[in-house]
Amino acid sequence: MQNKQKITIIGGGAAGFFCAANLDAEKYKVIILEQNNETLQKVKISGGGRCNVTHACFDPRELVKFYPRGNKELLSVFSKFQPGDTMDWFETRNVPLKIEDDNRIFPQSNSSQSIIDALLKEVQNKNFEIKTQSVVLEIQKLESGFKIITKEEEIFSDFVIYTTGSSPKSLKMVENLGHRIVSPVPSLFTFNIKNDVLNDLMGTSFPNAEVSIPKLKMEEFGPLLITHWGLSGPAILKLSAWKARELADLKYHFEIKVNFIGIDKEQAEEIFRNYREENPKKAIGNSKIFEITSRFWHRILWLSKVDLEKNISHINKQELQKILENLCENTMQVKGKSTFKDEFVTAGGIDLKEIDFKTMQSKILENFYIAGEVLNIDAVTGGFNFQACWSEAWLIAQDLNSLAD
Repeated sequence: MQNKQKITIIGGGAAGFFCAANLDAEKYKVIILEQNNETLQKVKISGGGRCNVTHACFDPRELVKFYPRGNKELLSVFSKFQPGDTMDWFETRNVPLKIEDDNRIFPQSNSSQSIIDALLKEVQNKNFEIKTQSVVLEIQKLESGFKIITKEEEIFSDFVIYTTGSSPKSLKMVENLGHRIVSPVPSLFTFNIKNDVLNDLMGTSFPNAEVSIPKLKMEEFGPLLITHWGLSGPAILKLSAWKARELADLKYHFEIKVNFIGIDKEQAEEIFRNYREENPKKAIGNSKIFEITSRFWHRILWLSKVDLEKNISHINKQELQKILENLCENTMQVKGKSTFKDEFVTAGGIDLKEIDFKTMQSKILENFYIAGEVLNIDAVTGGFNFQACWSEAWLIAQDLNSLAD
């Protein structure tokens, strides 16, 4: 066979390794350049070290609804490679996976090392080269192929696969090659709130809350969690992802309305009156009316200026309205955000109009492929960001493998 063509993969994360693992070793000589001293670092720490590989959502039309940015473009990508294919891929390489109650998918071993080992083994079996602590300084487009300049050497390559993640440096490098960058802002963050209703109640959760941002006409339902800095949980994280750009514009200062029990005030009033009829002699503080903890119920009563010992049948109309307002229509001021360091995701990156989503090839640079978080694509938590990486990387490998010699 004639000399193998050379592929350089810049970025040794999920997308870069999955792409390498699916490339034809008979056809290509492949080198992976990773700037850190270890590859697959995000895979290692994801899901608290268990690696949330993907999500049990097998219909591409449903799957794209979890992506605030990139949902239209990913529809065709997922129709070629979706979570069921990811499961097959790992399971045929002796990494059994399991679907948990919330539909997140993890390795049965409960260790991200199983995923890392499978990817490393696949790449090493193909005799592809992996270089860590290899910092790329510049990429130059040549008449034929590319010159990649690192701190140590110059590498000439027929193809480049760019899977660097969304660091400002990596975005700048691809901008220098002619790509347009949508400026990155944080996504998936918790809301910093100082409010009497939350004080000293860290760890209290609400399974079916509703949170809205009136100014942005956006609301989300789902579990809510009180943390030491304010509010978190899926309902908050979803809002932060879908409105990442708008919240950045507001400099993370805005008003939210929280319904801790997820049912409207009228319905809650009816539940209260029915309970009162059945338990007329009970003290209000000992009454278990709604799906909330006793500590939180006592906090609501304190805020509503209602004595815990007061007989439930003596609660007057004004007191009841105050209790229901604090429970169902609680207005709070958000003053800042907190981001999980290990689950850090950004909204922003390479403009999606400049990518051919049939192949993940750049429309600006021939033989230059792009996948992963460097693109202006992001998702809510639950394994979706990894799934985008696996699917995009798989498409790149298929396209390169199908090219005529």
